Amino acid sequence: MLFNSFEFLFFFPIVGVLFYVIPHRYRWLWLLLSSYFFYLYLEPSLIFLLMASTCLDYFCGLQMHNRTAPRVRRRFLWLSIIGNLGMLFFFKYFIFFTNSSQAILEFFGIEWFGGGREENYVFNKILLPVGISFYTFQTLSYSIDVYRRKVEPVKHFGRYALYVAFFPQLVAGPIERADRLLPQFEKHIKVDLDRIKWGLVLMAWGFFLKLVVADRLGVYVDTVFLDPSAHRGLPLFLGSLFFAFQIYFDFSAYCTIAIGAAKVLGYDLMQNFNRPLYFSSVRDFWRRWHISLMLWLRDYLYVPLLEKFGLSRIFTVLIVFFCNGLWHGANWTFVIWGLICGILMIIEVGTQPFRHKLLKSMGIPLTNPLLRFFTWLVIFLSITTSLIFFRSPNVLHALLYIKNMLSLNSTFINVTYDKTELWLSIALIILVQVIHYYKGNDRIPELILQRKRSYRWGFYFAFILVVVLFSVNRQNNFIYFQF
Repeated sequence: MLFNSFEFLFFFPIVGVLFYVIPHRYRWLWLLLSSYFFYLYLEPSLIFLLMASTCLDYFCGLQMHNRTAPRVRRRFLWLSIIGNLGMLFFFKYFIFFTNSSQAILEFFGIEWFGGGREENYVFNKILLPVGISFYTFQTLSYSIDVYRRKVEPVKHFGRYALYVAFFPQLVAGPIERADRLLPQFEKHIKVDLDRIKWGLVLMAWGFFLKLVVADRLGVYVDTVFLDPSAHRGLPLFLGSLFFAFQIYFDFSAYCTIAIGAAKVLGYDLMQNFNRPLYFSSVRDFWRRWHISLMLWLRDYLYVPLLEKFGLSRIFTVLIVFFCNGLWHGANWTFVIWGLICGILMIIEVGTQPFRHKLLKSMGIPLTNPLLRFFTWLVIFLSITTSLIFFRSPNVLHALLYIKNMLSLNSTFINVTYDKTELWLSIALIILVQVIHYYKGNDRIPELILQRKRSYRWGFYFAFILVVVLFSVNRQNNFIYFQF
């Protein structure tokens, strides 16, 4: 079920009202059934994969807790890792690796006996379960934390199943940790109107970001990315900028709605963004962007590779960002995007002593406003350019886009032939960024709830009017649904 659908407008109020009516001891069951219905609405045939992942890690968690022999405990940990990553590999990456192997063999003149790449592509699109990357990482973190004895395994199967399937964050995160979310399912939640209002305003802000801003930017982005050979110069540059903002607003919209919906029900999900476009360095950007994934990669991949396997920092960073790219999609475009981001990180860290020494010799302080703006601009343009690979369907398409973008022989940017929409898109980007600068991604409700009642009701009516009049008339999936 999509958040931005009429079905959700009926589904969520029913879930919320009955949640507070039902006695506390049965609420987990109501939320679990609601979450499964939410997923069934999207993936009716593949919910058994979600259940299989749930049963596997529940069983492995109990076994790791009950056994004392390190070798036996490691066996159940590997069972969890191989089982989860095996399902993820088969459903998301099997066809990608098959096609890549086929291409390599064909390059060397070796005949391939498998099916055609076109048939494989269609097969893969049919099989790919929604949200599999998110709930796989969430269940894996539980198993690893139980193995490390950082958390106690859950004995109540239903509550563990709810931890995996909790509908606000099931499909596109944030990727929650067991020690944060599971204890919340135990507490007795009472009706708190202030908390409910806060959650509803967060949800409203998320809907605004998605329906009014992100989808509007998507119209221009889709136009220029559809056929980059038809454009040159500035319109392609603007399209890449618009996509950088589109993916941020689209994904943060989903997370904001998820956090707001959980808040209405009395639960706290972690913030997934912290004003990521107000970064001071490449490293700072990744501390602010998709926080739950980057923390997962740090705790379960970067630190073990660095400390237990003794890999160099450069090699470890490349592995982490390779996995970051591959996690986003089974396509070489995502891999290249991830590696570019990793190389930017390595360049920044590797050249830092030289840059600081050079600036010191020139008498330029690190806090110089012009220097800080220039640094921000270079990093932002680098990240924006890398996202061209993220958005493109294949590598050749991305290279053609970049090539034509650098051919600065066209300044005609109104490729959708609607100046009003173009300037409205730019104005909305500025508006959202200003609001995020002062309130971040998590304190938006303060703009409304701390005002007088007349102001609040005026805002509510204005919000409904803006969404009705200015939302883009097309029901788009959230971008991160495909991951």
